[in-house]
Amino acid sequence: MALAAALSLAGCSFDQYALDRLTSGFAAGAEAFANEDDPELVRYSMPITLKAMEAVLLRDPENTDVLTAAAAAFSLYGYAFVQRDAQKLEYVNYRAFLETQERALRLFLRARDYGLRSLEVRHPGIAVALLRDPFRAVEVLSTEDVDAAYWCAGAWGLAISAGRDRPELLADIDAVRALLRASLILEESYGEGALHRAMIVVEGLPEIMGGSTERAREHFRRAIELSGGQVAETYVSLAENVALPAQDQEEFVQLLTRALEIDLDARPRLRLSNRLAQSRARELLEQLDDLFL
Repeated sequence: MALAAALSLAGCSFDQYALDRLTSGFAAGAEAFANEDDPELVRYSMPITLKAMEAVLLRDPENTDVLTAAAAAFSLYGYAFVQRDAQKLEYVNYRAFLETQERALRLFLRARDYGLRSLEVRHPGIAVALLRDPFRAVEVLSTEDVDAAYWCAGAWGLAISAGRDRPELLADIDAVRALLRASLILEESYGEGALHRAMIVVEGLPEIMGGSTERAREHFRRAIELSGGQVAETYVSLAENVALPAQDQEEFVQLLTRALEIDLDARPRLRLSNRLAQSRARELLEQLDDLFL
């Protein structure tokens, strides 16, 4: 569907009916990706969908559904494939690592901007307000904003992580924190604990940046409760953001081992994310000698 839509742009105009049909097709496409067992198939098919989304937004720039979908899709593609490629290069080819990490950063910023645009349509001025007074800015959000807020915050956080040498990005961490905290108040159970999983990363930051190991562990426990312990990323996240900085190798290995024990077929709609998280867990276990002193 995405390929046909993209090709059709060259030869005919998009009327509202076509836009509506394509927009509804993105939801079905997201489900198909989530159920996929072959990450490489997703890697090579996603770019077509990404460009189809941008084609729709050229015609319908205030379509909040597509803006939010674009924030999600660019975040996923950048994190699951481009940044993962960068991580594999870091100890092999540092120049290639920097180039690939820069590409990941650009994708995350694009995803963040789509998320901000989605929020801006409903709440004009919120993008600027998030930079000036983020905790007050999010007071206008409602439950219908949680999806956009989550993906915007996630992409923004990934951009901060990928651009660690850019102080101007690091200064935005409170905007990420504000979006996630507001969303937790509005819909704590969103995405079977997705907001709590995101907060593990935020609270895993050093104390000087507002992080807290204790709070990170609280979010971990709640994420486990909401997901029934079936989301591998939860364990990988605590391992990378809490156990690793603390140099607790025993807990690190226990968490990654638990992630690897999750049955990929138990929750089909989590199959792709769990396979990707398990792949990351294996990579980390193979790097123990480099990661721990």
